[in-house]
Amino acid sequence: MKILILGANGFIGSHLSETILAKTDWQIDAMDLMQDKISHCLSHPRFNFALGDMTKQKEWIRDHIQTSDVVLPLVAVATPALYVQDPLRVFELDFEANLDVVRQCVEQQKHVVFPSTSEVYGMCPDTEFDEEKSHLVTGPIEKERWIYSTSKQLMDRVIYAYGKHKGLSYSLFRPFNWYGPRLDNVFNPKPGGSRVLTQFIGNILRGENINLVNGGAQQRCFTYVSDGIDALLRIIESKDQAARNRIFNVGNPEENISIRKLAEMLIQFITQHYPKYAEQAKAVQLLDVDSKMYFGEGYQDVSLRVPSIRHAREYLGWEPKVSMEAGLRKTLDYYLA
Repeated sequence: MKILILGANGFIGSHLSETILAKTDWQIDAMDLMQDKISHCLSHPRFNFALGDMTKQKEWIRDHIQTSDVVLPLVAVATPALYVQDPLRVFELDFEANLDVVRQCVEQQKHVVFPSTSEVYGMCPDTEFDEEKSHLVTGPIEKERWIYSTSKQLMDRVIYAYGKHKGLSYSLFRPFNWYGPRLDNVFNPKPGGSRVLTQFIGNILRGENINLVNGGAQQRCFTYVSDGIDALLRIIESKDQAARNRIFNVGNPEENISIRKLAEMLIQFITQHYPKYAEQAKAVQLLDVDSKMYFGEGYQDVSLRVPSIRHAREYLGWEPKVSMEAGLRKTLDYYLA
């Protein structure tokens, strides 16, 4: 099987590429703007990488879609601060650029595996989000942070429509706060410049206090990347076409913790297990900040985000295995080595 991965140097793309090469005999064609996260894959005989911009290298992409069995358009802006600061960039990349790829998959009759997001559920009041039943609820237009959620949601709807009316073969997966090595650059000092876990690790390494937006009461289900990639491999392989034209939440409902609890766990772990950084971890204070002060007027938050993983269990035989404690230790080992 030949897989085309657009955005191979991203967090998900790099781990997926690494795992495919280690556990399967599949061929990978890949493209991204950078190659630092996949440097260890570049010399592999089954990894064909092109350094380039998917919005410009359209002929390369068309040619490689034609020779691939499965296409994964993983390119996206996925940093909350940018949803508010540069919403048009989010729309242009997350929706417009990926729409062109999906249309080519329709035209060439290729199976597309598209990364939706847990954010499509928005402020859904359900205590557990179901792929088929839960409503997708977002805020007013002036809250620009929702452009990411609605761009992804619209892609989901377009892909579903292409499947129903034009015969597109697809699978959608919705990651719920995947984390692990290579997530973000922990040395990026810009507030909100990375996702919450790496933002907090960076705060501690730089000797900064941790800002908890709206007190950090919001809860998230953190999922270690190896669990997420395991589900994604099963989706791509799709034995007996079990994943065909289905949507999958991929998250760990057992690891539902508050953002404040995440910060406390990080400080405790570093203090106890990483002597080199123990003193600066002990000195870190947790500060409550207003979301408008931190992200700007266009931000709005969600208090709870818990996935139903019934589909993944039933159709993929998948179950998350890595505890939050074990996942954090693996992640900190990577960043603090």
